[in-house]
Amino acid sequence: MLQSKIKTVVLAFAISVMAISLIAFPQESIDASTRGLNMWWEIVFPSLLPFFIVSEILIGFGVVRFIGVLLEPLMRPLFKVPGVGGFVLAMGMASGYPAGAKFTTRLRQEKQISRIEAERLVSFTNCSNPLFIFGAVSVGFFHNAKIGIILALAHYLGNITVGLIMRFYGRNEEPIENLKSKRKPSLKAAFSILHQTRINEKRPIGKLVGDAVMSSIQTLLMIGGFIILFSVINKLLFHIGITEFIAKGIEIVLVLFHISPELSIPLFSGAFELTLGNQMTSQVDTVTLMEKVIVASAILAFCGFSVQAQVASILAQSDIRFKPFFFARIMHAFIAALYAFILWKLLYERISQYEQPSNAIPVFHLGEGSFYQQLLEFGPLITIGALILYIYLYVKENFTRSL
Repeated sequence: MLQSKIKTVVLAFAISVMAISLIAFPQESIDASTRGLNMWWEIVFPSLLPFFIVSEILIGFGVVRFIGVLLEPLMRPLFKVPGVGGFVLAMGMASGYPAGAKFTTRLRQEKQISRIEAERLVSFTNCSNPLFIFGAVSVGFFHNAKIGIILALAHYLGNITVGLIMRFYGRNEEPIENLKSKRKPSLKAAFSILHQTRINEKRPIGKLVGDAVMSSIQTLLMIGGFIILFSVINKLLFHIGITEFIAKGIEIVLVLFHISPELSIPLFSGAFELTLGNQMTSQVDTVTLMEKVIVASAILAFCGFSVQAQVASILAQSDIRFKPFFFARIMHAFIAALYAFILWKLLYERISQYEQPSNAIPVFHLGEGSFYQQLLEFGPLITIGALILYIYLYVKENFTRSL
C-alpha cells in the first residue's frame, strides 16, 4: 500500500514538473516536437507501414504458420520458441523498431505462441534496421560507412546472444508439451496448416486487407505520439539540468570501463531517444572513434525509452509482460558494446587498411539519389496518402455500422 502511494506521488510530481517545463520553455518544446514529428512523418511511417500491412495479411492467409512448421526444428532448439519466431526475427531485422513487438503480439493474439514464448521472442526480435544503422548512423552521423559493419554485426550478434540466453527464461512456467516438442519439418504438414488457416479465415480478401491497413496505421499513429513525446522530454530534461546531473553518475560507470566521461551526456540522451543519442555521440571530438562506436552500439541495443514505451503500449494489447523485454534491453546494451569492442580489434583495423577508391560510392551513401534521400523526399507523400486511406476506411466502417 505504501509503495503504491509513493508511486502515485512520484508520477504526479514528474508530470507536474513536465507541465511547468513546457510553460517555461515553450520554444524549445516546439522545436523538439517538430523534430520528432519530422522523423515520424518522413522516415518512420513510410518505412514501417508496408511491413506492418504485409505481415498482417501473411498472418491472415496462414503463410506465417506455414513458415513456422518449417522453421520449428531450428527455432525450438536454439531459442525455445515456435518456428513462427523465425518470421518475427526476419521481419524485425528488416523493418526495425518496434516491429518485433507488433508481430509477436499479433501471434499471441492468434494463440500461435504461449505467453512465455512470446516474452522470449520479443526480447530478441526488436532490432534496428540496416538502413538506419548504415544510412543514418554510420554515414549520416559518423561519415564513415565502415563503422556500419561493426555496428550492424555487434547489434545483430547481440540480439542472437540475448535470444540464446533468454531461452532459459520461464522454464518453470512453460507447459510440458512445449518442452517435449521435437517436431520434424514436413512440407506436407506445412501446406495442410496453410490451407486450414486460410479456410478458417472467414473475412473476404478486401476486408482482410482493409483491417490490415487500419491496424497498421493505428499502431503507427501511436508510435508517432511516443516519438514526439520523448523528443520533448529529452529536450526539457537537458534545459532544466537533470541531464547534466544524472550524467555525473554515468561518468563513474564509464570510467570503470575505461571510456571517456565526456560521452556521459550523449549516453543519457540516447537512453531516452536513440537517434539524438547517436548524433550527439558522433559529435564529441575529444574521444577516440572506438569509444564512440562502443557507446553508439550500446545506445542502439538499449533502443531508448521512446521505443520501449512504444513496445510497452503494443504488448499491453495482450498478456505479454514488459519486464522481460526491459531486462533483455539492458543485457543487449552491455553485450552489443562488448561485441563492438571485440569487432573493432578484429575487423575495423583490418578493414581500414583497404581504403575505398575515391570514385567509389558506398551502397548506403546519403548523396543525391540514395534510397535514404528518396525516402526523405517521398516519405511525406506516402504518409499523407496512407492517412487519407485510413480516414476513408474508418468513416466507411463506422458509417456502415451505424446503418
